[in-house]
Amino acid sequence: MKDFSSGKVGMRATASAGAVVAPREPVQIDRLLRAGLKLRHLQLLIALDDERKLQQAAASLNISQPAASKMLNDVEKIVGVTLFDRLARGIEPNLYGEALIRRTRTMLAELGHAESEIAALKGGEGGVVSVGAVMAPAIEALVTAIESVRRRLPRLEIFAQVETSDVLSEALLASRLDFVIARIPFFADPAPFDYREVGAEEACLVVRAGHPLASLEAVTPRDLENRDWVLQPRGSLLRRSLEAMMVRNGVAPPDRIVTTGSFLMTMVMAAKTDSIAPMATSVADLMMSAGQFCKLPLTERVMVEPFGLIKAKGRKLSPAAEVLYQAVAAQLMPG
Repeated sequence: MKDFSSGKVGMRATASAGAVVAPREPVQIDRLLRAGLKLRHLQLLIALDDERKLQQAAASLNISQPAASKMLNDVEKIVGVTLFDRLARGIEPNLYGEALIRRTRTMLAELGHAESEIAALKGGEGGVVSVGAVMAPAIEALVTAIESVRRRLPRLEIFAQVETSDVLSEALLASRLDFVIARIPFFADPAPFDYREVGAEEACLVVRAGHPLASLEAVTPRDLENRDWVLQPRGSLLRRSLEAMMVRNGVAPPDRIVTTGSFLMTMVMAAKTDSIAPMATSVADLMMSAGQFCKLPLTERVMVEPFGLIKAKGRKLSPAAEVLYQAVAAQLMPG
């Protein structure tokens, strides 16, 4: 995810050949439109940010590379600053480019949402909402909220993305999601987010029913040494919480690991091998009903830092998204 903590427009953009002097006053959108900024220009900015190569960006828009190059030059003249650094390996947005692209993504996403919502309202469907969530208890609260909202808006179309907090927060800033139930990544600038903390969650360790540790009345951190594990990628919150618990108790972190971000892969590894799988307790509780898995009775708790309900600051939710947001808030923060 891009870190906007240093992305202050007041700073001078990275020097590049033919750079245009930065304006002293903030750029106004009406001036940009009057100066000739068009939808096609904005689509090019997004393509360039996605592809980071002029030729590939041009191909994605079905235009020639010279045409894309001229369009980019036109945009930079209109805005009054150089937006991309031209590098040997391609192009990369500078501070000005990052700022304009972030706003452009929001604007184009809002137009797309507006079209979908108008069509849904015309058809009596109630609108469209895109929401993201980390693993339970966020998902559990979201599902309960959806069930509640459907009684009011039976044809509300809901797109739900389940991912890690860094992926969700990036999608939120890019306006691909209306709101998320997640954490603000430790490396991200919290300024663009409207964050309402919910609380911490507890994790547990899940194994197959016949696992060597499953018969123990109490599993200590020392019992976890020299075991097989299936873990989320290094640096993920759940993995860091597990490793911290083990180190805190004088136990070396896992070193016999299959790393995957796939929940399905995690469950198959836990079911078919002696791998230990850490996961949120509420998720594990859902898995226990099948009788194939069991939770290890740990003597030491594995706590994961608090999560919250997050919106993009300054971006108003659509009526449909606001209804679902309030329903989720009622589930996560009753009273």
